[in-house]
Amino acid sequence: MQIRTLGKTGLQVTELCVGTSAIGSMPKTYGYEVAEDRALETLRRVFQGPITFIDTSNEYGQDGSSERLIGTVLRELGGVPEGFLVATKVDPDSTGDFSGRRVHASVRESRERLGLDHLPLVYLHDPERICFSEATASGGPVEAMRQMQADGVIGHLGVAGGPIELLRRYADTGVFEVVITHNRFTLLDRSAQPLLNDCAGAGVAVVNAAPFGSGLLAKGPDVTDRYFYQSAPPQVIEATERIQAVCERHGVPLAAAALQFSLRDPRIASTIVGITRPERVEQTLELAKLPIPESLWHEIDPAPEEVWLS
Repeated sequence: MQIRTLGKTGLQVTELCVGTSAIGSMPKTYGYEVAEDRALETLRRVFQGPITFIDTSNEYGQDGSSERLIGTVLRELGGVPEGFLVATKVDPDSTGDFSGRRVHASVRESRERLGLDHLPLVYLHDPERICFSEATASGGPVEAMRQMQADGVIGHLGVAGGPIELLRRYADTGVFEVVITHNRFTLLDRSAQPLLNDCAGAGVAVVNAAPFGSGLLAKGPDVTDRYFYQSAPPQVIEATERIQAVCERHGVPLAAAALQFSLRDPRIASTIVGITRPERVEQTLELAKLPIPESLWHEIDPAPEEVWLS
């Protein structure tokens, strides 16, 4: 694993980051459940390395089960192992409240579940659920996060979401040191390009999530049509088939090309990959290391004309 500096934070992270949303068992999102014993076994393997960057969130799984399970393993280990970074996110409550007060509660819940007094990196999660002016107003979630940072409860602030123009707006505030974009910089969709350029110019770190597009770019359209957490429309399936044909001509698995498409971009500090089985750690490392001829990228790199997400 290459070690990279996470923008201006100074934090050192691996080029791969383990995503733990599915490990909290979210069948409505992913289409399958994850048993708790398997989740714990997977997390124990993850904390053996070599991937040392872990991503979670307050709302991943019922009652924050992702954080709770991570906390269980951290207590077994006596704390976060040296060199590891566990990042989480603040979320609204079940009523949709995303106020400053709710953000304080979200952080308190995460600290209790994880068993950590200090959270080194916390993201404002899916800010599209609240209008920008409300989020940045006095007493809002952004002010609450900044206050907890000043108090030493949070180390660094990030924002994680979907709509690219909204993320660009948050990044432009100068408040956030890290941005997570998901499903918008893949073999199928390059709509995050303006955000990546903005962040590179401002020294804001970019973490790219869902390089497999929720499954389609990992397993291929002959196995699944799962794209962006739902069934893919015909034009997405057709585009994937074209890309898969290029990969087959070069003898490269589609999943390896999808993962390395993100890893090879210098504007991206780390790439989040969901892992729900212990063996997936080694499999993901193999995909990341597999040699890919430059000629494959020459065929794939032209950006698709279509953009299917916003």
